[in-house]
Amino acid sequence: MTGVAIQGIVNIIIMLVLIIVTWWALQTFKFDLFVKDPKSPQAKTLFILLTLAISSLVGNFIIDYLEWASWIKYLLFV
Repeated sequence: MTGVAIQGIVNIIIMLVLIIVTWWALQTFKFDLFVKDPKSPQAKTLFILLTLAISSLVGNFIIDYLEWASWIKYLLFV
């Protein structure tokens, strides 16, 4: 496998793990205080979109951080 393929697999795993962790963490949030009917399809869709948005932000931060950390080796051997 090439480095790009491995990086792609790692990125997918990071994102999937963060979606699960974000979904689990948001279960403790009192979502019904902010929507009229928490059982409605719109509220469930909003919950899913909120989960995806938070996990995307955190996942992109982690992936960027790992990429930036890998660039440090070029700074030391220039």
